[in-house]
Amino acid sequence: MGVDYYKILGVDRNAKDDDLKKAYRKLAMKWHPDKNPNNKKDAETKFKQISEAYEVLSDPQKRAVYDQYGEEGLKGQMPPPDAGGPGGASFFSTGEGPTSFRFNPRSADDIFAEFFGFSHPFGGMGGGGGGMRGSRFPGGLFGDDVFGPFGEGGGGSMGGGGARKAPPIENKLPCSLEDLYKGTTKKMKISREIADISGKTMQVEEILTIDVKPGWKKGTKITFPEKGNEQPNVIPADLVFVIDEKPHSVFTRDGNDLIVTQKISLAEALTGYTVHLTTLDGRSLNIPINNVIHPTYEEIVPREGMPLQKDPSKRGNLRIKFNIRFPTRLTAEQKAGIKKLLGP
Repeated sequence: MGVDYYKILGVDRNAKDDDLKKAYRKLAMKWHPDKNPNNKKDAETKFKQISEAYEVLSDPQKRAVYDQYGEEGLKGQMPPPDAGGPGGASFFSTGEGPTSFRFNPRSADDIFAEFFGFSHPFGGMGGGGGGMRGSRFPGGLFGDDVFGPFGEGGGGSMGGGGARKAPPIENKLPCSLEDLYKGTTKKMKISREIADISGKTMQVEEILTIDVKPGWKKGTKITFPEKGNEQPNVIPADLVFVIDEKPHSVFTRDGNDLIVTQKISLAEALTGYTVHLTTLDGRSLNIPINNVIHPTYEEIVPREGMPLQKDPSKRGNLRIKFNIRFPTRLTAEQKAGIKKLLGP
C-alpha cells in the first residue's frame, strides 16, 4: 500500500489547494523540530512525512502519479502515466525500460521556508542558525514565537506579538428571487495583493465561483478562506459573500413561503375570482376562488413556495392576499339594489 499522504495531512482525496495549505500550516507548526526539543527525533520524522505529503499532493503532476500508482509509483517501482518533466521528480532509465522513474523528496526545511518565508522560527536554533534568510516577515511569520498558542479557528492573535488573522471582508451578493428559487452560478472577479518569498508584492486578479443553491436565504454566507491581501505578520482575511435578496415585482418572501397580493373589485370579491400567476420557474398557475373574499382572506396554495434549503425537493406555500377596491360612491338605486340582495 505504501504511505497514505492524505491520511498524514488529515484531508480527503478531493481536498483542494486551500485545504492542503491549511493542513500543512497547522501540522508543520505543530511538529517542527524546534517546537519539540524534548521529542526532537520523533518530531523530525513526523515533520518530514508532513512535508513530503504536502509536496506531493500540492503538485498536480506528482499527485496524479501518486493517485494512480501510490508511493511505490512515485519512488520508482512503477511507471508514471507521463514520465519526464520538471517539478522535483527526476526520471531516469534503468535499462529495464525508459519509463522507470524516482521521486526525490525535497528538504522539509526548504518546503517550510518556501511556505512561511523562513527555515527556522528561532534564528539560532535548528542547527546552523539559518533562520530568517530572505524572510518577508520581519521578526518571523508569527512574531518572535512562531509556535505561540493560537486558537483552532485561526481568528485571533497567536501568542503575545504573534501574527493576527485579518478581520473578514464582507461583500453583499445580490440575488434575484428567481436565482434563489432555481439556483444559479455567480462568477465574482476580485483583485488582491500577493507577496513572494522576497517580499515583493503584486496585484493579481482571480475569478471566484459561487454556486447559489435553491432555497438559500438573505444573510446566507459563503466564505473563501484567506483570499484577502497578503501582508507581513498577518494571516490574510477571509473573503465572505453575504446573500442579499433583490426586491421582486410580484412576490415577496416570508421564510419558505411566497406571498402575492392581488387587487380585485368588490364585485369580484363577492362573486368569485380566478388568480392568474406566472411562477418563478416560468409555469402558469390558475387558481379559482369561489369563496367570498373578505379583507383579511388568504388563499393558501400548498408546495408552491420557495424550496427548502436543506431539502430542495420540498417547498413552502404560496399565500395569496387580496386588496379589495371599494367603490368611492354609489347611486341611490345601487344602494337600494345592494340592500335588497344582501339585506336580512
